Parts: sequence; structure tokens; C-alpha cells
Amino acid sequence: MQHFTKAEIRQINDYYDDLKKDIHPKFTKDKLAMVDKAFKFANAAHNGVKRKSGEPYIIHPIAVAKIVTHDMGLGATSAISAILHDVVEDTDFTVRDIKNMFNKKIANIVDGLTKLSGDFDSRQAMTLKKMLMTLSDDVRVILIKIADRLHNMRTLDAMPPHKQVKIAGETLYLYAPLSHRLGLYSIKNELEDLSLKYKHPEEYNQILYRLHDQESKRNFLVDEFIQPIKERLEDEKIESTINGRLKSKFSIWEKMQKKGVTFDEVYDILAIRIVFTPKPKVSEKRQCFDILSLITDIYTPKPDRIRDWITTPKANGYESLHVTVMGPQGKWVEVQIRTQRMEQIAEYGFAAHYKYKGAASIEQELEKWLEHIREVLQSPDSDAFEFLDEFKLNLFSSEIIIFSPKGEMFNLPKSSTVLDFAYEIHTDLGNKCIGAKINQKLVPASHVLNSGDQIEILTAENQEPKIEWLKFVTTAKAKSKIKNAFKLEKRKHISKGKKIIEQALKKVNMPPTADALKRITGYFNLSNKDQLYSQVGMGFIEVDDLNKMLKKKAENILIRYWKLTFSRKKKEGEEDKSNIDQKKPYILKEKKEQTSYSLAKCCNPIPGDDVIGYISSNDHILIHKKECPKAEIFLTSHGEKIVTAKWTNFKKLSYLTKLKLSGFDRIGVVNEVTTVISKLHNINMRTIKFDTHDGIFEGELYIYVHNSGDLQNLIGKLEKIKGIDKIARVEDLNE
Repeated sequence: MQHFTKAEIRQINDYYDDLKKDIHPKFTKDKLAMVDKAFKFANAAHNGVKRKSGEPYIIHPIAVAKIVTHDMGLGATSAISAILHDVVEDTDFTVRDIKNMFNKKIANIVDGLTKLSGDFDSRQAMTLKKMLMTLSDDVRVILIKIADRLHNMRTLDAMPPHKQVKIAGETLYLYAPLSHRLGLYSIKNELEDLSLKYKHPEEYNQILYRLHDQESKRNFLVDEFIQPIKERLEDEKIESTINGRLKSKFSIWEKMQKKGVTFDEVYDILAIRIVFTPKPKVSEKRQCFDILSLITDIYTPKPDRIRDWITTPKANGYESLHVTVMGPQGKWVEVQIRTQRMEQIAEYGFAAHYKYKGAASIEQELEKWLEHIREVLQSPDSDAFEFLDEFKLNLFSSEIIIFSPKGEMFNLPKSSTVLDFAYEIHTDLGNKCIGAKINQKLVPASHVLNSGDQIEILTAENQEPKIEWLKFVTTAKAKSKIKNAFKLEKRKHISKGKKIIEQALKKVNMPPTADALKRITGYFNLSNKDQLYSQVGMGFIEVDDLNKMLKKKAENILIRYWKLTFSRKKKEGEEDKSNIDQKKPYILKEKKEQTSYSLAKCCNPIPGDDVIGYISSNDHILIHKKECPKAEIFLTSHGEKIVTAKWTNFKKLSYLTKLKLSGFDRIGVVNEVTTVISKLHNINMRTIKFDTHDGIFEGELYIYVHNSGDLQNLIGKLEKIKGIDKIARVEDLNE
């Protein structure tokens, strides 16, 4: 076995000493001795093993233990479990060994953190299922898992680009929302920012530069804004700290994407946070509102931007009072008001609840959330990818509060409907729902709810679940119940795939015979037509070039049996062999005969876009934009099939793209738009449509472009036309 050098041993001891300094004041002698025992055991178990960065592996579990104790405020059991979390997975020691050397609780946590083996298509989902089942016994499993992911993200530089994109995508898809749901706001922000850094490095660096560039101006504005507030709080003898808190880089980027605005148009980049020491014998809520009153005496509030998370805390325990006011420079500024206790809960999430509310109280809140998760876990037909989607639905960040006729309060995701609420109360109520009464007004089952609505569900005995309900329900619970009623889990993919293949065959004047289906199935090395239908229905493979597929003879059944048998006997964790080198970016060439890729129809990438590739059967690559929702699922569930991709210079082929325009209507604006397009020789117009109402126009352009550079050039010229306010590219051409 390889052993560490003296310098590496010194490095390990320095990291461990740093952890000990942090935990020494918090832990008893006995607990410190247990941590020491765990370190010596893990250090011996991982002896000689190194990470991709070249540093000793044991540094990773020590760093995870530091995050768990310092950033999350957890105790000795969590620290020990964090130090031991990779021992069972990466060495010959078992969970039983951990139980014998430490105790049953630590062994259970380590078991929950140990990854499952199996084929990589469902490994992530199965791992998550196992963690969530263990979470029902001990919340620390998921907290340590988040700490593990945070340290991996902090050290992601050592990984190859395709792994960086895969891990960053997975983090954004699952671990950041999970951190939010558990109230770990600072960790959630760091996970999102690090994910942005590796998924969209150019945009990340631009935002970083702009924030740095405006730092001195921002500091001046903060000082000017908080000075009168400080003076009033001192006059009232309220002990407090006031700081300016920057919006996270990811939140700025997300707002720019969703709203289609520039960096300068994101008005809430800065928030002011007031954290005060409450006076005894007076309610915290009242004192928060007293400070709100002081602030609105100084600055004018925005009426629709007061958020009271104290009277009704968020589902993850977050409490704070938010108000947006007009600052001295004519800028809107958000002010957050909270006590030190609320600040602790905002920083440490559920972990802090143990300190303030007691374990029993917070476990009850957590249990409500887990009930929703368990229903998805227990669905026997649930496939891995739908499970991930439905689980993510339960990690809603924007919530609304709904009341039953008796005044019971329910938390639901934003955009929830009457039907979502009905299923939230009871399955039968959802199945029989025909509508509701809200504030004495009749509304349909598809009606979108607003926070504060009081709802009475209306039912009919002859009502039965309908397939179209899936189009408008929002919660995972409602979707799961409707699907169970129709047993659609697998059938819907198969049905969709069958239609796609039949339509593709019709285009080449070929009937859907057994021989034709056998050839297509053989082309993708699949075992039967249902598997083919399912893969096509889920969008994992495309059947654009049917002529090429039908020319290939179906494999001899014995050869295919041998291949399938051999592939099943692959060593545990071994990845599918591919001729594509995932360590290098896949080069996208304009001449199609020299390469094997196609552009995904869900996001319609064009040359120059920031893209990734998904390796489907036969080394064919499906190209998606990095921010495409389907690409997010691939990154999470099929990370081993992801490859980074780069465009070459595309000058001949043209790609259909859609733009949406809006602005102030005036005579000649349409003519100016068409003139600009006609003068650009490398862009052709297919369709143009403009609607005007009340002095405002909205337009749609379908154009053919060679690459994203040409498109940006066009957008730049259109933006100069007087009256045009916004231009946005639309990914879905059918939207």
C-alpha cells in the first residue's frame, strides 16, 4: 500500500488541528475522544488514498466535519459520522464494523450516506431514495450529505470539464433546492454560486466583475442609507447590527435570465439586514414591527413589497420581516428585520431549531414534508427520472399559505391549483373534486390559488380523475395520485414513443412492421420495442435519420443475447464503453457527414450557444443548451453520459430561431424591423407577426441564422430602433 510523505502527514494534521480548535469549546472530553478515535480510524482506512487534486483523501471527510459543526452548528455524532462517511463505500470496512467500534446511531447515519451500487441510469435516484428513507429516522443524514456536496463543489477545480458540468448541474437540480428547503440559506447560496461558476463561467465572471466594479459606489449608498436608521435605533435604545447583504451571483444571473434584463436593471442587488437583540417580556413580532414603523417614518415603503414571515414562517422555519423602501438615491432597497434567534435559524436552518424549539417540535414540521416524499417513494411503478422530477417539486422555494373552511393553515408551492389543495387534504377529495368556493365565489378545479385564500372544495360522487388534470396540477402529491389512478407511470412514455416512431416511419413511407421496428431496436442496441418506445418517449434517443437505421440489418438474436448478457455482467460501477473521449470537448462540425450529433428540439441550440452533449446509443450525441430543463435532468440522472461540446465556425447552414419583441407602437416600426433584417446578408426572415393594443405592440420573428454571433448582432441593431423596449429569444419554437 502507498503511504503518505511527511509533508502530506503534516498537511493532514494541520486540517485536523483546525477542526479540533473549532469543536474544542463545544464538545465534552468524552465526545472529543470519540472524534479523535473516528479520525484515527478513518485516517488508517484511507491511508495512501488521494483525491483528484492530489491531496490525501482524509482531508475531504475532515473538511465535511468542519462544515457540519461550524456552518451547520451540529454536534459530535454528526462530526464523527462526517469523518467516517466514506469508509464503508471506499474501503473494506462494513456498517457492522462502524456499529461495533462506535454505536448504532453513527452506523445508521453512515449507512444512509453510503451510495448504492447499480446501473448508473437510476443510481442517483436510488441513492436519494435511500437517503430520504433514512432521513425519516435522522435529519443529520441529509445535512451531512449537503456538507459533503459543498466541499466537493469547493474543490471542483481538480475535476475534468465534463465532470464539472455534470456535478454542477446535479447540485443546482437537487442539492441547492434541498438546502433551501432545510433553511440552509448561506450554504444554498454558495452551492448555487459555485454551480454557476462551472456551468456558465463567462456569465459568472462578468457578474463578479460588475459587482467588484461597483463596490465603492455601493458602500457609499449603504452608509448613506443606514445612517438615519442607526440614529433612530440608538435613540430608541435598540441594540442592533446593520449590514448590507449582496444578492448572490446566481440570483442575479437567474433574474437576468427570467426577466430578460441586464445587470443594471436588477434593482434588488443589495439588501439591508437589521439584526437586533430583543427586549425581554415584549413579543419579538411586536418589536420587529416597531422597527418597521421607524424605517417607514424615514423612507417611503413600496406597498406591495411587505413580507411578513414572522406571523406565518416559511415551511423551513425561516422568520423575518421584509419591506422594500425608496432610498435617498431614488433606488428601491429591501430591508430585512429579524432578531438574533431568527438570524441563527436563517443561517443554520433546521439545525438551529433544535437549539431554540427542541427536537420534538421541529421533527413534527419535518415529518409533514417527509409524508409527501414517502408517497412518491412508495409508488411501485415510479421510474427514476420521474422520481427526481417529482422530488424536486417538493423542494418548492416560493410558497403560498392557504386556509381550509375551518381555518386550518396549509403551505403549498406558488402556482398551486384548487386540485392541488384537494389532494393535499385527501386522495378521495382530489379524485372527486369538481371545483371550489373561494370567498363565496365558484371557481374551477384548475383555478390558480393566491396566498391567503380560504377554500371549500366541492365534490361529486360520479367525478373521476382525468388525464388532462396532469397539465395544470403543480404538487408532486397531486401528480402522483392522478398517475396512480391511471397507472400512467410507464405507459405514457411508451405511448408517446410509439406515436413518434409511427410518424417518423410514415414520413419515409414505411409501415410500422415487426421487421422495421426490429431494425430500429437493433440500431440502438435495445432488447425490445417497448424499451425503444420508452427511450424515444423520454427524449433520450431521436429517430430523425430512419433511412440510415433501416439499412442496418437486425442483429442475430444469439449475438444480441450475448451482448445483453455480457453488458449485465459488467463490473459494479463500470461505465458504458464509448469511442467518445469525455475528457475532451466534443467538436461540433458543420459538415454533418463527418460527425454524429443532432440538436435537441426542446431548446433549439444554434452554433455559438453554451451547450453540452448527451451520448445516446451508438455514440450519437444529442446537443442541448446548458440551461435547458431536460439537460438538467440528464446531468443529474445520466451524468456519466454527458460530454462538454464546442462549436467550430458555422457559416453555411442556417438554423430557425424565434424572437419576441415588445415596445411602444408607432407608425413605421414594422418597416424598420424588416429593413434591418433585409440589410443583413447572413440572416433570412421566414415569418413576421405584429399585434398592437393600447399603444403597445408585441411581435414575433421567425428567422434563419448561421450562429449566435449573427443573432446577437441582429438583436443589437433591433434594440436601436426607437420604440422597441424588449427583445427575447424563445427556445421553444412552438410556444
